[in-house]
Amino acid sequence: MADQRAELTWTEDQIPVSDRFDDPYYSLQNGLEETRHVFLAGNDLPARFAPGFRIAELGFGTGLNMLTVWSEWEKSGQTTPLFFTSFEAFPMAPEDMSRALASFPELTLWSDRFLAQWQGGGCDLGTLRLEVIVGDARQTLSGWAGRADAWFLDGFSPAKNPELWGADLMQQVADHTAAGGTAATYTAAGFVRRGLEEAGFTVTRTPGYGRKRHMTRARKP
Repeated sequence: MADQRAELTWTEDQIPVSDRFDDPYYSLQNGLEETRHVFLAGNDLPARFAPGFRIAELGFGTGLNMLTVWSEWEKSGQTTPLFFTSFEAFPMAPEDMSRALASFPELTLWSDRFLAQWQGGGCDLGTLRLEVIVGDARQTLSGWAGRADAWFLDGFSPAKNPELWGADLMQQVADHTAAGGTAATYTAAGFVRRGLEEAGFTVTRTPGYGRKRHMTRARKP
């Protein structure tokens, strides 16, 4: 299947906005701090890091979440690979990814290494084994053989991209989560939380980042 590339508009402060979903790729306030609050703290990371740890994600976007957690993996002293699998329907062109990531100089050490090898699909960066599965996650996730210790649920807004948040897909997320595994997302939409609960997660609503009052954390018993 040929890639359907992400189509972007850039704001004055260089934040990419999806033309297809009319939604920014990360917080208009501080994308890096949002990632740390929602996806790292939301999954109790880096405290849970251990050799062989596996993260899965809905929505690769700019790669910001991956780079943020990879940097924390290395800074925590881990020397074995972090396994990171992301499902992305509309991959961003490498030049757009580079332009977006230039806004996060704290991550330059990791983004430079990533972009030097990135050609789509995946790459082995020593302490990171990255796999990006291109296509609609509703079709591709069921064929994935892995089970994640933590999920980053980072699709575009449920109001604008509801198909990435449906109950069937949340069930697939649960089916591909290790026992005791977790999931986190910036959204607190009721139907998303209900879908996670129906899939077998224990779900809690916690304070969100910035202007978002609440976010969602989930744990698989």
